[in-house]
Amino acid sequence: MSDLVTRADKDGLAILTLNRPDKLNSLTVGMFRELRDHVSNLYKDDTIGCVVLRGAGKCFSAGHDLADIAEGEKVPSRGWHSETLRLMERLPKPVIAAVHGHCYTGALEVALAADFILAAESARFGDTHAKWALTPVWGMSQRLPRRVGVATAKRLMFTAEMISAAEAFRIGLAERVVPDAEFEAAIEAMGKQILANSPFSHAANKRLLEATDARDMDSGLQWEVLNCEGVGPDMQARIGAFMGKPKK
Repeated sequence: MSDLVTRADKDGLAILTLNRPDKLNSLTVGMFRELRDHVSNLYKDDTIGCVVLRGAGKCFSAGHDLADIAEGEKVPSRGWHSETLRLMERLPKPVIAAVHGHCYTGALEVALAADFILAAESARFGDTHAKWALTPVWGMSQRLPRRVGVATAKRLMFTAEMISAAEAFRIGLAERVVPDAEFEAAIEAMGKQILANSPFSHAANKRLLEATDARDMDSGLQWEVLNCEGVGPDMQARIGAFMGKPKK
């Protein structure tokens, strides 16, 4: 069986790849468990100065695996997914989310836990929690408004609109957009540019930015988890219709 998240190191750059290309890298508990293990190991690895998170195949990730949601997931603890992304967010090394193709809902929550998003022109972003009668518990309500502003976050969350890479750049969701043909080179060039600078400064700057800009993140994340209203009564019907299953 293939690893659900792979790691490849090159000259101080660690590339973590979501690796379910046949399922559009839809996110499962197993994938999160492997992502968490990789991130935990990176805390202890002084040979790595920058991390890239990306997806295998056609896209970054289509989001949380709807089949797993419908069947009920077994997680180690309440808020475990959120804790995993917080662990990545607080990694004392720059983390780049390199996004091409789909990046929806849970996948967007994962990408937002990186320091910034480098997008290919093919990237498409959206928050579809409301489409499926779901509410976020991985950080969307906290990170999205911090990135794009409250009103824009509300628009994206209320409409479940899919937006282009160009629009993501315009609203500040993506930091840079490059042609797909230049995506690989852009990832490597950005990594090298970061690695050329002081890892001490990177770690210190991340702590400073965290303390002054997002100082209430943990209480916000805890509020999201503890006050989540769960799933709507029409969740099963909506997912069933999407997957072509007859109503019971």
